[in-house]
Amino acid sequence: MRHTITILVENEFGVLTRIAGLFSARGYNIESLNVAPTLDHTVSRMTLVTRGDEHVIEQIKKQLNKLIPVIKTEDISHKAHMEREMVLVKVRAEDAQRAEVLRMADVFRAKVVDVSARSYTLELTGKANKLDAFMRMLEPLGIIEMTRTGPVGMRRGEKGFVVDSEPSA
Repeated sequence: MRHTITILVENEFGVLTRIAGLFSARGYNIESLNVAPTLDHTVSRMTLVTRGDEHVIEQIKKQLNKLIPVIKTEDISHKAHMEREMVLVKVRAEDAQRAEVLRMADVFRAKVVDVSARSYTLELTGKANKLDAFMRMLEPLGIIEMTRTGPVGMRRGEKGFVVDSEPSA
């Protein structure tokens, strides 16, 4: 089963290498990984997607929590949460295709972020299935290049996934 794990880590050199090493040493695959600083510049948030049964995921979380720079982890897969990805796609747009590319962008609510004489670069954010559908629609027109972020996610509701201000008792 697919699992989305959020991880808070100290924002320091080598953290990403240590986490990737933990996965590779145990033969687990990371399907996608996003890392960025939080509001606290000393802490980064990772969103990691992997596959495994509940036992494997529990082992991954335990091993992650043993790493010194890891502050806390949470598997949000079975909780009410939001996930979004972003894709940048450069598509051929010769004279006859330009209107069709813009129509598809409008239907999917994609933004045109770059224009050249023979191409458009489009940006789209949404759930993975929306991005997949968008790519399928553009394919016949000729995709030149694309890059995709993989999902970022967070739980719904007012509770945040942040560093606790007071130690737990």
